[in-house]
Amino acid sequence: MTILVTRPSPAAEELVSRLRALGRVAWSLPLIEFPPGRDLDQLPQQLAELSSGDFVFTLSQQAIHFAQPLIRQHGLTWPAGVNYYAIGRSTALAMHTATGYAVEYPHERETSEELIQFPALQRVAGRRVLILRGNGGRELLAETLSERGAQVAFCECYQRCAKYYDGLSEGRRWRDRGIDTLVVTSGEMLQQLYRLFPDIDRQEWLLGCRLVVVSERLATLARDSGWQDIIVADGADNDALLRALQQT
Repeated sequence: MTILVTRPSPAAEELVSRLRALGRVAWSLPLIEFPPGRDLDQLPQQLAELSSGDFVFTLSQQAIHFAQPLIRQHGLTWPAGVNYYAIGRSTALAMHTATGYAVEYPHERETSEELIQFPALQRVAGRRVLILRGNGGRELLAETLSERGAQVAFCECYQRCAKYYDGLSEGRRWRDRGIDTLVVTSGEMLQQLYRLFPDIDRQEWLLGCRLVVVSERLATLARDSGWQDIIVADGADNDALLRALQQT
């Protein structure tokens, strides 16, 4: 098995390093990079508007990586008395490290579908909700909380920008290296990967690779695109991906 990890840096390189330490052949091809978001400067004011009992949701580690330096720069601290939630374990850990507060997250599947089932999130009418995220992304969490009566606001802490690669040369490179397993952690990256290579590479090689993804929703997208050999990891962090790859 020869593995290509497409998640962004530095998580891609970390996973590759851990795989190689286990004797696996692995390479990284980060498909996305992260400049600062357009709303980042508004974060101090948005946090100041929160009251005890309100909610802050962090949808990725990147949001914290951009938010925390800004908080420090302004000499501020994260508000007390606020309910902190994250989309998954690694994001929750990053948020806890930054805030010093307990952070709730879904333990079974790191998805919005799991998060909105939390009992405490059934009773949010009249509460402010601040969602820290990148540009775009799914709206399920925000729409559901709004329907339950919350006042939802966003802070775009970072942007996801596609990295440019020459598909023809990359196709030759990864086919020559015998890549047969792909790690993909978002629908955006899945579509980018599908479009990157010439049609002949896509049909003769790419769609025949085993695909490791992080949710059933992403697995469905992959099947619709033509992949058949798909493994769903039990989370989106590198620990979960490593477990999935060790089972193959």
